[in-house]
Amino acid sequence: MGPALLFAPADRPERFAKAAERADAVIIDLEDAVAPAAKAEARENLAAATLDPASTMVRINALGTPDSVQDLAAVALSPYRTIMVAKASDPEAVAALEGYDVVVLCESAAGILAAPALAQLPNVVGLMWGAEDLVASLGGTSSRFTSGARAGAYRAVAMHARSQLLLAAGAAGKVAIDSIYADFADLDGLAEESEDAVASGFGAKACIHPSQVAVVRDAYRPADSEVAAARELLDAAEAAGTGVFAFKGQMVDGPILLHAKQTISRAATP
Repeated sequence: MGPALLFAPADRPERFAKAAERADAVIIDLEDAVAPAAKAEARENLAAATLDPASTMVRINALGTPDSVQDLAAVALSPYRTIMVAKASDPEAVAALEGYDVVVLCESAAGILAAPALAQLPNVVGLMWGAEDLVASLGGTSSRFTSGARAGAYRAVAMHARSQLLLAAGAAGKVAIDSIYADFADLDGLAEESEDAVASGFGAKACIHPSQVAVVRDAYRPADSEVAAARELLDAAEAAGTGVFAFKGQMVDGPILLHAKQTISRAATP
């Protein structure tokens, strides 16, 4: 699965195929993107969808709610076996989702604190965090600064939660997915945040608008010069045959070589 994941509201089935054509994976959304009155129809749309199950997941409502019960019943009748659990915070409830690959969406204080336990579950394949729901769960008003020199930047609590989730995912060897960038008209801001996601270790970033996909992909795709430098370094390491060696005036060890290998790997991602 590539780095750009695109949400598609389940009550807008005409968008499913378009989303699949443009993104690396589609998240068919039965939760926040669908009004309560449209959820029944949205579940019917899910059952009729013909997207590739290998690159499709379904976001369901929070476990323990009546909507989640109906969502799971609809998913069971579909070919899709990867689900994103909204507002995840209960490891036992997530562990009970047998037969599914689960992406837990940690978007509350309880969810972020439970991220390490959730990441250790065998059926959990990835973790994502949500900024606005998180801050709302704390009684706050916005995850980002809205004015001044820091306008658009995350507040400290959001950055802390983002880091907590990334560390929990990394410790368990699971994929970490960075939160959406809500201002879809601000592609420069998205590019900056996506580049930080790559450098920090997030394996993917969620998008809410098709225009965001190319920006995320560009951030994850290393430049030709970076790929060439990584290959040169790895070739030098093979020739050196030692754990630590000097290369172009710098000492190179295991972590530096791992960065080079990751650059090669990202270059190979479609």
